Amino acid sequence: MKIFTTGETVVRRDVHRSGRVWSEQALRVVADTGEALVTACAPGAQARWPALYAKARDEGDRTVRIEAFEAMAAGEWELEPGVWQETELLLWKPPAAWFSVNAFFTAGGLRNWYVNFEHPTRRTETGFDTLDLTVDLVIDPDLSSWRWKDEDEYAHVRRLGIVTDTEHQAVDLARAQVLAMIEERTGPFADADRWAAWRWEPAWPAPRLS
Repeated sequence: MKIFTTGETVVRRDVHRSGRVWSEQALRVVADTGEALVTACAPGAQARWPALYAKARDEGDRTVRIEAFEAMAAGEWELEPGVWQETELLLWKPPAAWFSVNAFFTAGGLRNWYVNFEHPTRRTETGFDTLDLTVDLVIDPDLSSWRWKDEDEYAHVRRLGIVTDTEHQAVDLARAQVLAMIEERTGPFADADRWAAWRWEPAWPAPRLS
């Protein structure tokens, strides 16, 4: 397995089962251990996103995201350049997990924890591949409460066949695993205060796609 060095630029790719890239995000490596690959990005980091996703964000119209999923199911989408905005992101990804734990930071500090449910990591020479499965968990900074997000989109991608029954079963198990991690303060939550104090390294330029 390729090991990445701290400060190195890597690319996270969301890859559809057809082999087509759904999105790309440039990140910098914070740490790479047997427990997890920890990466980060800051405003200005380069990305490529589906054009319909970009349109939904720019217009504030979530219904366009539904169009994007239908394009994914049909295998017909185009990517366009994007730039990460507004927040600093810290991403903790265990190698075999069906989720990643993310922390979003603003000028005021940690805004919230955010769990993406997604495919396990597949390492590449330039980073890692996964696939976001749409459903998410938003957690308060002090871990006192949480709420599920995008359950409606998750139901829709299941109807479209984007998420298979086998993947759904893996997500259900991952949901229980994440809730146990929060309750028991394990995984990144064992060091929640240390991660909450993290800040982007000022000497690092915003990461760029190769």
